[in-house]
Amino acid sequence: MIYESHDTTAPTATRPRLLPWSNLDGNPCYLITDDTGTSRLSRMADDVEAVQLGMAGDLLDHAADLLGDGRATAPQLRFLALRLTESLHDVHRVARSRGARLSIPDDDDVLEESPGT
Repeated sequence: MIYESHDTTAPTATRPRLLPWSNLDGNPCYLITDDTGTSRLSRMADDVEAVQLGMAGDLLDHAADLLGDGRATAPQLRFLALRLTESLHDVHRVARSRGARLSIPDDDDVLEESPGT
C-alpha cells in the first residue's frame, strides 16, 4: 500500500518521505520513520538524490553544448529530450520530497515574525 500524507501540521519526522526511486510497478516509494534522517535508508536516499541532482547539472551542460552547436541532428535532439525528461522527473521528485519535509509555519507564526506588526 502506498501512503501519501498531505498533512502539513504533522511533525516532519513522522511524515512519510518520498524516496528518489519507484517500485517495480513504477509507483512511488515512501519511508515512514521517526529517525530524523539518520537511518541507513535515509542516508542512501540522500546519496541517490545527490547523484540525481549532479547528473541533472551535467545533462544541462551537455544540452547547452549540443543546442549551441547548431549541427545537432534530429535523433540527437530526441535522445537529449528523452534524457532531459527523465532528469526533470527525478529533480521534480527530489523537490517534492524535500518540500514535503519542510516545516510549514502556522499563519500565527508568520504574523508574529512579520516586520512592522
